[in-house]
Amino acid sequence: MRPGEAGSAALADVEEPRLDAVPGGRGVTVRVLEVGLDGTDGEIAAGAYGRAPEGSEQLVLGHEGFGVVAEVGPEVRELAPGDLVVARVRRAQGSSLYDLLDRPDLTTDPVTYEHGIAGLHGFLTERYVEEPRYLVRVPATLAPVGVLVEPTSIVAKALTVVEDVQRRLGVWRPRRAAVLGVGPIGLLGALALRLEGLEVTAFGLHPPPYLNATLVEDLGGRYVSTRQRSLSEEAGAEGPYDVVLEATGYSPLAFEAMGVLARNGILVLSSVTAGSRTAEVPADDLNMRLVLANNVVVGTVNASRVHFERALAILAHAEACHPGWTRRLLTHRVEGLERFTEALDLLGTDGAVKVTVGVGTR
Repeated sequence: MRPGEAGSAALADVEEPRLDAVPGGRGVTVRVLEVGLDGTDGEIAAGAYGRAPEGSEQLVLGHEGFGVVAEVGPEVRELAPGDLVVARVRRAQGSSLYDLLDRPDLTTDPVTYEHGIAGLHGFLTERYVEEPRYLVRVPATLAPVGVLVEPTSIVAKALTVVEDVQRRLGVWRPRRAAVLGVGPIGLLGALALRLEGLEVTAFGLHPPPYLNATLVEDLGGRYVSTRQRSLSEEAGAEGPYDVVLEATGYSPLAFEAMGVLARNGILVLSSVTAGSRTAEVPADDLNMRLVLANNVVVGTVNASRVHFERALAILAHAEACHPGWTRRLLTHRVEGLERFTEALDLLGTDGAVKVTVGVGTR
């Protein structure tokens, strides 16, 4: 598709990826098996944002890729043909200290490079070539949910950020958590927080009966529809939260969430939405709450290798504690690249939790 141009997405032949495009014999050819789509893909396809690679007018979509190694260069020792892999989304192509440390998720450069989003082609294609350091091996036991590794890495980084920030307290024993939004990130966030032993209340728009609500409750969490009870009302009745994970993309809710934190609590913002929405907020009250209660509001974006590896651990832990739960997130799979428009149209529809495109077979 042509970034910034709504309705420009189309199936097209592109140049065959070359193994020797990676210097020093370090190339890895990956055959794509499945690609997950999310709201970011929908917004890029709608022309809201996106940036094509330098020298190209078009951008290949898809940042949640799952595939199998088809070929490796002569100097590759980390991977072998037949290995299942997912690719990291953001690449270290800048000049900041964090890029040099292979932490492009923390880059201070003004320009970022993300597959299928900004400056790099995505994975909604038959094959791609990558460097080994950007590929993470997936155990065969997790193959049925391999396409969930990338979104789970976002949750894994959010948890790591919480842990790192809360070391400021010396001792911290969180008990209650709220998850705002019950899309894939919100549901995976509820899963991860429950696996950490927290009481979890997840907030979504739709009243039950609702698949996403059932998924939360099957983890032992609570589900609240904000059409029936607001976040502030629920916190007022049941008590404030030690951790709040915001995953709705609805920016006014982020400010409401600042007012429901417990003392020493932390709010993690993990979603963005293109637009120019404004909101009126009780600024003095929020400022007083944040200061006097030692609260923290922190943003998190993308993930590094360590977070992808933690994502694998979360998915494995989930299968042990809640067998089959993660597979229930994969509600809609469209077979074949030629049907990509059907997959895009499914985003945000009733009953669609995670939409994927089946590209190839093992």
